[in-house]
Amino acid sequence: MTSQTFADLGVPAPLVDVLASQGKNDAFPIQADTLPDTLAGRDVLGRGKTGSGKTLAFSLPLVARLAGKNDRRRGRKPRALVLAPTRELANQIDEVIKPLAAAYGLVTTTVYGGVNQKRQVDAFNGGVDILVACPGRLEDLIGQGHASLDDVEITVLDEADHMADLGFLPGVTRLLSRTPAGGQRLLFSATLDNGVDKLVKRFLRNEVLHSVDEAHSHVAAMTHHVFAPADADAKKELVQTLASGTARRILFMRTKHQAKKLAKALTAAGIPSVDLHGNLSQPQRDRNLAAFGDGRAKVLVATDVAARGVHVDGVELVVHVDPPVEHKAYLHRSGRTARAGTAGDVVTIMLPEQRRDTLDILRKAKISATPTPVTPTSPEVVALVGEVAPYVKPEPVVAQPQGGGRSQGANAQRKRAERAQGGDAASAGGGRRRRGRGGSGQSADAPAVAGHAPQGGRGQGQRSGAGRGQGAGGGQRAGAGASRTQGAGRSASGTPTTGMVVGARNPRTNRRAQG
Repeated sequence: MTSQTFADLGVPAPLVDVLASQGKNDAFPIQADTLPDTLAGRDVLGRGKTGSGKTLAFSLPLVARLAGKNDRRRGRKPRALVLAPTRELANQIDEVIKPLAAAYGLVTTTVYGGVNQKRQVDAFNGGVDILVACPGRLEDLIGQGHASLDDVEITVLDEADHMADLGFLPGVTRLLSRTPAGGQRLLFSATLDNGVDKLVKRFLRNEVLHSVDEAHSHVAAMTHHVFAPADADAKKELVQTLASGTARRILFMRTKHQAKKLAKALTAAGIPSVDLHGNLSQPQRDRNLAAFGDGRAKVLVATDVAARGVHVDGVELVVHVDPPVEHKAYLHRSGRTARAGTAGDVVTIMLPEQRRDTLDILRKAKISATPTPVTPTSPEVVALVGEVAPYVKPEPVVAQPQGGGRSQGANAQRKRAERAQGGDAASAGGGRRRRGRGGSGQSADAPAVAGHAPQGGRGQGQRSGAGRGQGAGGGQRAGAGASRTQGAGRSASGTPTTGMVVGARNPRTNRRAQG
């Protein structure tokens, strides 16, 4: 198939210049297929596997449409809307759109949960042209009167099938219903199951369907391997060997706990690694992704939260340390490599008791790979690892300041600053109330590389309760012993609570803790 340039496809010259400055001159198949229709204002349904270039395929017509008009931004009323299923994907879509929008002086912003909403509200008040949002937080802001979709001219729904998998379709339906019926709508999805077809029928008008042929998808550029170590101990050694190369690689685990544990173990072994899973706050996710993106960490250990929506260039190897539970997850995990026309390898590690389920998943994914018994020194493994990265000495653990009550020192200042910026807010409204054990001792500003997080807090006046995160006398140490104080004070509803001190030696502390 003859390649086509973006200029040939009718992309406006200012946008062609931006792409050329990024080294992008020729369009990928899904871009070449869809751009003539999207630039002409048609509704388009694009079907293509992850990594096929969909983000740029819808970003170009979105910016070109707004650039063709001289409408001024109006507070709280964006002119273009992109809905995405995850925070990471929303941020990465925004990174693609932002330089294109800047060519015409257009303003973009992102909206998602897990962070304080003040920045988002301020952005709306200042005027936004292009909004990239996750459904939940956007519905919240609309309900509070901070945003309106009345002026949206073009709407994009990205990863629609993943929206369905996460149960977001009711919210997506409500949001699309708020956009003007005459606006242009673009929907991109790998599949049309789980209700995606209903969205197409309801919201797209005379849509044009474009599907990327399998021969042009990222799967054709992947090489799939199934490695079968003898037992769990051999698997542990194999995983560390596969992680030891110089290129970026992503290791997928089934649980959050195991992902965190493996990232720490690899870092301790001299392989700088970060984790990505649902237990991390948004600032922690951002820092870990940044460390992986800029090369401070060569390994990302993730759960399926990273299987969709995490786009990092140069990932040469994906390892299914734990085989996924179904074939769609296999394809989406694997799609983190062989992106944008590059090649990549995918390894599935299969223990003897996992053989039947693993081969069934591969069959459903239409992947042909023969299980191979291996050890860390097998030629197949050595060839995949390539050059081994030099050992990186783990940084020393930063001690938590001792004492209880209110946090002290630089660590506490960082916490307060981050709370003021909404980076680790306890509620959607960005309040300062901390949930659960307010004195767990781990700073929200922990270093990116796994295993380096500040420790402490437990046994140093751990407190629970609401209000400002401490009860009356909560967090004080009981005598010289390392007590655990469950602070008396008030609950979130204001009801007095009874405190209890375990192992306290000081009667005065006992009386104070009991209120």
